[in-house]
Amino acid sequence: QVQLVESGGGLVPPGGSLRPSCAASGSILSVNTMAWSRQAPGYQRGLVARLSSSGETNYADSVKGRFTISRDNAKNTVYQQMNSLKPEDTAVYYCNADVQASGRIGFWVYWGRGTQVTVSS
Repeated sequence: QVQLVESGGGLVPPGGSLRPSCAASGSILSVNTMAWSRQAPGYQRGLVARLSSSGETNYADSVKGRFTISRDNAKNTVYQQMNSLKPEDTAVYYCNADVQASGRIGFWVYWGRGTQVTVSS
């Protein structure tokens, strides 16, 4: 079994910062790409940022220059530094990871349950 648990969301005023994290645990053999997505009420879930095991990053245009994704491979943890937050960044933020787990062949995508980020004065 593999679990991903997000933490570090919350309420922040416009222009503020947050740094949510997501830790993967369980019978993990290897972790490839880790990523953050978000879903606002009435909208589909969309990719925010992605970080491969080789260090390649991809960002949604709406967060470029404001968000930075990073990871600690020893802890199987991914972070997302979010600066200059805007009300339109309000959403539930989910992490996912491509994981090779004990007892399973190949890499499988696992998702966390999400953490709420609210940007409001």
